[in-house]
Amino acid sequence: MDRIDNGLRRFWRVVSLMAVLALLVAACGGSGGTTTTAGGTTTTGGGTGTTQPTGTTEPGEQIGGTVTVYGTWGGAEEEAFRAMVAPFEERTGIQVQYTGTRDINTVLSAGVQSGILPDLAGLPGPGQMAEWARQGALVDLSTVIDYDQYVSETSPGFVELGTVDGKLVGVFIKAAVKGLIWYNPNVWTGGDLDSWDAVVAAANAHEGAQAGWCVGLESGAASGWPGTDWIEDFVIRQSGPEVYDRWYQGELPWTSPEIRQAFEAFGEVIANSYGGSQYAIATNFGDAGQPLFTDPAGCLFHHQASFMAGEFFPNYPTSPQPGEDFDFFIMPTINPAYQGALTGAGDLFGMFNDTPQARALMQWLVSAEAQQIWVDRGGAISGNSKVTSYPDPISQKSAEALAKAEVFRFDASDLMPEAMNAAFWQAVLDYTQNPGNLDRILEDLDRVRQDAYGG
Repeated sequence: MDRIDNGLRRFWRVVSLMAVLALLVAACGGSGGTTTTAGGTTTTGGGTGTTQPTGTTEPGEQIGGTVTVYGTWGGAEEEAFRAMVAPFEERTGIQVQYTGTRDINTVLSAGVQSGILPDLAGLPGPGQMAEWARQGALVDLSTVIDYDQYVSETSPGFVELGTVDGKLVGVFIKAAVKGLIWYNPNVWTGGDLDSWDAVVAAANAHEGAQAGWCVGLESGAASGWPGTDWIEDFVIRQSGPEVYDRWYQGELPWTSPEIRQAFEAFGEVIANSYGGSQYAIATNFGDAGQPLFTDPAGCLFHHQASFMAGEFFPNYPTSPQPGEDFDFFIMPTINPAYQGALTGAGDLFGMFNDTPQARALMQWLVSAEAQQIWVDRGGAISGNSKVTSYPDPISQKSAEALAKAEVFRFDASDLMPEAMNAAFWQAVLDYTQNPGNLDRILEDLDRVRQDAYGG
C-alpha cells in the first residue's frame, strides 16, 4: 500500500499548536448496519461509484432527490447527525439516506473495488483516504465546496490532513480531543492531577471504587481501537512527537523499546481495570464508563475522548450531568521533555459520487451553521473556527484543552495504512487477553509493517 504523502509527513514533523490554535481561537472566548433517513424512515442506499461533475448549488435551493451516506455513527451519534441534516432536508427537498456500520473499512474498500459506493461517506482516517484518493475513487472537493472559505475557516492541520497530492479529498465536520481522564466528582474529589505518577497512585488506591480504571474495547469490526488510543497517548508522552511520527509512518519497529513500554503501560491499566481483561474485551466503548456512576463506583477513572460528554454519558441510565456528575483532566505528561502533548481526531468526510444532491450536502456539512447543530448537543468540537458557542462547561473545557496544547498529533492509527491499522486493533485485543505474548504480538506487527508500508 502507498505511504501517506510526503507533504503530510513533513507537516507533522514540524507541527506545533499554531495550526491547531486557528481551529478554536474564537471558541476559547458488523458489516451490516441500520439505514435511516434523517427523519428516521428505514431505507436502503448505495451509489454507482461513478462521478458526474455538476455545477454548484445555492444554499437553500430546492433540488429534491436523494443522497446516500455511509458512516460509523449509531445511537446518540446517529441522532446527532440526523439533527444536523434535518434543516438541510427541509430547505433543499433532498432526502438523506444514512447507513451506519462499524465495519466502514471493509464496506468502503469493497465498494472501491466494485464501484458500488455511497455518494458521501465518513472515511476511516487520513491513511485509508490517501489510498482511495490515489485509486481515483474520491472527488476533488475543491470543485464542490467554496475552497477558499473552507481554508480560511479551518485549522491548517485539518486542511493538510484532507489533502492528497495537492487535491482536497476529505473534510472534517467535527473533531475530538483524546487523552482525557474522566471521573465522577462525587467519587474522586482530588480534582486535576498533574503527573502520571499521581494518577497511577490514585488508581492503585481507587478509594471509593472497586478498581482504578474502566476499559471497554468492543466496537464491532473495529474492536480494539480504544486500546490503540491508550498506546498512542503513552507513546507521545513517554517518547515524544518525533518517535510518534516515525512510528505511524512505518519507520520505527513495533519491537522498539519505545513501543514496547507503551504496550506495557497499557497492560498495567488493564491489570487494574474493572472486571479485568475479559470484561474490557466484551464491553462496548460507549458503555465502558457506566461503572463511574454506580453505587458503589466500579472504577475511579475512564480514559476516553471528548465525545463521551455529549454522546454517551448523558444517555446512561443514571442520566449523569456535565460538571455535577462527570468531569475530566488531561492525561498528564509522563516524560517532562514532552510537556503539553495532546492527541486528537476528527470525523473525515469524502465524496464518491458527484451529484447535485451530494454537492449540496457536502456544502452544508462544512458550514458553521450545520456544525453548530452537532456542537450544541454536547461532546463535539467543530473544525470550523466560526463555531464559537459550546453548550456546557465540559464541552468548552475540551475546546480550550485543544487550543492550549503545546504539541498536537492526530490519532496515529488513523494515519496508518489500513492493513497496519487493522492489525494494531487486533494486537490490542490479543495483548489484553494474553499479555505474556507481547514479544510475538510485536513481532507479528512488524511483519505486517513490512508489507503495509511497501517493504
